[in-house]
Amino acid sequence: MIERLRRRVRELRFDAYALYLALRDPRVPWFAKALLGAVALYAVSPIDLIPDFIPLLGLLDDLVIISLGMALAVKLIPRDIMDVHRRAARERLTPHDG
Repeated sequence: MIERLRRRVRELRFDAYALYLALRDPRVPWFAKALLGAVALYAVSPIDLIPDFIPLLGLLDDLVIISLGMALAVKLIPRDIMDVHRRAARERLTPHDG
C-alpha cells in the first residue's frame, strides 16, 4: 500500500512537470491551457472553497480540485503530445549516473 502511494506521488510529479512543458507547446489546445491556468491560479489564490484553517478539510479541497484539474487537462491534451512531454519530464527529473 505504501509503495503504491509512493509510486503514484512520483507519477504525479512527472505529470505536473509534463503539464508545465505542455503549456509551452503550440500544439496543445487553448482550452487545455486555459484549464491549467485556472488550476494554477486556484493553487496560488488566497481564496479557497473551504478555508485552510478548518482542519484537514481546508487542505483536502485544494488537493482534490488541483488533482481533478490536472487529470482533466491530461485528458484534453492529445495522447501523442502528452506522451512526448511525459518522456521529456522523466528524462529531466530522473537522476542520471555519471
